[in-house]
Formats: sequence, structure tokens, C-alpha cells
Amino acid sequence: MNKFPLSHSGLLELAKKYPTPFYVYDEKGIRDNMRYFTKAFSIFPEFREYFAVKALPNPYILKILENEGCGGDCSSLPELMLCEKAGITGHRIMFTSNDTPAEEFRYAEKLGAIINLDDITHIDFLKDALGGRMPDTICFRYNPGPLKKGGNAIIGKPEEAKYGLTHDQMIESYKICKSLGVKHFGLHTMVASNELNPDFFVDTAKIVFDLVLEVQEKCGVNIEFVDLGGGVGIPYKPGQKKIDLDYVAEKIHALYKEKIIPAGLDPMAVCFESGRPITGPYGWLVTKAIHQKHIYREYIGCDASMADLMRPGMYGAYHEITVSGKEDLPKDHVYDVTGSLCENCDKFAVQRELPKIDEGDLLIIHDAGAHGRAMGFNYNGKLRAGELLLRTDGSVVQIRRAETIDDYFATLDFSGLSSFKA
Repeated sequence: MNKFPLSHSGLLELAKKYPTPFYVYDEKGIRDNMRYFTKAFSIFPEFREYFAVKALPNPYILKILENEGCGGDCSSLPELMLCEKAGITGHRIMFTSNDTPAEEFRYAEKLGAIINLDDITHIDFLKDALGGRMPDTICFRYNPGPLKKGGNAIIGKPEEAKYGLTHDQMIESYKICKSLGVKHFGLHTMVASNELNPDFFVDTAKIVFDLVLEVQEKCGVNIEFVDLGGGVGIPYKPGQKKIDLDYVAEKIHALYKEKIIPAGLDPMAVCFESGRPITGPYGWLVTKAIHQKHIYREYIGCDASMADLMRPGMYGAYHEITVSGKEDLPKDHVYDVTGSLCENCDKFAVQRELPKIDEGDLLIIHDAGAHGRAMGFNYNGKLRAGELLLRTDGSVVQIRRAETIDDYFATLDFSGLSSFKA
């Protein structure tokens, strides 16, 4: 858990200008973290990081990451457009989607993005979408099937997941695309989410590198880049350890020297598409305690809800909570910290030891910089929180305003309601 970058008095002043709940992101932390990621993998002839836009789809954050040399991993038309607005185009975009509409393939191709296909049938679909032609570069997502180490609660077991092509389909797909005139090829997989075992990514690289060699042998295709996906976790819980990226890079590089260089495939780009480890530790959701309830348990009710941060309610995910100004007080109370949705899973913490919380206290929910605001929703008529950015010079700017009632009703046509006959 990273320390919240504002003082108690600074946060109080901020909350006067921007009513809670709101997200705060730390630009310096995000930049430093991205530089660490890049430095660790600089031992490869070519390394690319495609930030997972779904983790934090804000163009200001994307522009910061673009400035740090990062590309964008996109899975939808709006994500492609966000990258475009942030100055990320061409092969700096990896378009990895599934069940993709034709117009999204066309937009990705217009931007010059690398298109990463999720199924063998998508070859013909893409060709038709592009008027009978194929892009010069194509990539395929590999689903390796059952893994010795099991699956992941979010991704699921690969053999049960909807993503990717089987081994035999991969081989056939490269042959087909080669015959269609595709000139450049990549290979992608992603079989984990929020994984903290560094050897998992080394094992993934071995699976991918072995398939690269098989594709070369059976298809006469030289893979020019591999995308090892995302899935790098962060230590949400006390006692968990941050992944040592230097260790991961060195181990994968050893495999690269063992397998890729002797096959004459050097230089082959090695890519990741991480989101969570880049921005996750440097985002916080700030909410105000507005109610207390004393029944069979002690409850603290907040002005934020699961609609602002879905992970605890949806996944049972753990997020540290600190009470601003009470960081050094003993944690001698046990609370369920809740939101106001009409769902009992709307809880940020369950039976959590915290200092005594009073109405009006500001609660800081940590590690919310990825899959936080991005997963917000409007169920129960809830309005999504705004986003603030702490700049490197200490100033704070609003990079997304909070939603309003007018936003919520914007897609409804009330003008015809009076004449509508029920």
C-alpha cells in the first residue's frame, strides 16, 4: 500500500472544492512506476508496453503514459478513440477484442493498430470488414488450454475461458494468413489477472516461445513480436509482496537467449499489456462517512458505493482503508464499511479493524487506480465520481468531472412522456 500523497489538511481543502466521492491519481507515482517497468525489460532488443486502457480510460492519464513511451491495449471503439485523442496511434496500439463488430475492426485498421484476432473465424470476418483485404500485420491470441497451476478467478481456467485459439487453430491461422499475403506476424496470450507469482510469467513466456518455434517450423512464419498479456498483480493485502520485475525480465530473457536467438528470430519484440501494476497503486477513492449503524455489527455508511468501486462487491477484493487524520490512532474498532446500494454486497470492507470513525471523516480507499472508476455504473440511479490528478508540481487538476443528474437522464426523451399512453 502506498501512502496517500496529500496531507490531512490538504485533503480537507480539496474536499471543499470537489465534493466527495472522488478519485485522486498521483502523476509522479505513475511516471516513476512506468519507468521502472521499462527499465526492467530494457534488456530485450525491443520492448513494448501497451497500457491496458480498460484499467483507467482517461485521456489525461493516457497522455502521461504516451509521454513515457507507452502504447495502448484497446478492446473497443471508445478505447481506440481515447488513444487517438491522447496521441497514441499506429503500431503503438494493440487491438485485442472478442466478438468484435466490423466497424471496430475498420477503425482499428484506419489508425494503423495491430489487430490481434481472438478466433480463427475472425480471419474471414476481418477480411470482409476491410473490403476483401488483410492488414500487413496480424496477431493471434493463444489459449493454451489446461494449465498445471490452475486458473484465475477473473480470467478463469483457460480451457473454460471464451478467449483465444487452440493450439491447432493457431497453426492453421498462420498458414491461412500467410496465403492471404499478410507479411508480419505476432503471437499473444493472456492467462492470468492480478497474479503475484513471478514465475507464472516466466512459465507463460516458455509456452509462447515454444509455440513461436513451432509456428516457424510448421508454417514457415517468423514471429516478429510476442505479447505476453497483462496479469501482473499488485499487493492489495497486508503481507503480500510486489512482483520483482527485474527477476521476471531476467528469467524471460534467459529463455529468449535459449530459444529465440538460436532460431534466428532475434530481434523479436517482447510486449506486455499491463494496466493494474502501472496505475493501480497510485489511485485512491476518497469518500466521506455520513452514517453510523449499530445492530448486529457496526456499520459505517459512506457517500461512495459499489457503483464507484465495484471490485470488493464483485470479486470480494481487498482494498486497504485509512481514515484521514487518524492514521496513527489504534485500530480498536471493527466495522463493515458500506455504500448505499440496495445490495448487501455493497461493502468496501467487512469486519475491518479501523480507528474510531465519526460522521464527516474522510476515508481513503487505496490501490484504486485501476479497474476502479472504469468499472463504475449507474445502478440505483448512482452518479459516477469525478477524477482528480495530482501533478508533479503539487497542483491538482480535475481530469473528469463528477456525473450530474442531467448526465443520468441525457439518453431519455421526456418530451414524449406526456402524450405516451400507458
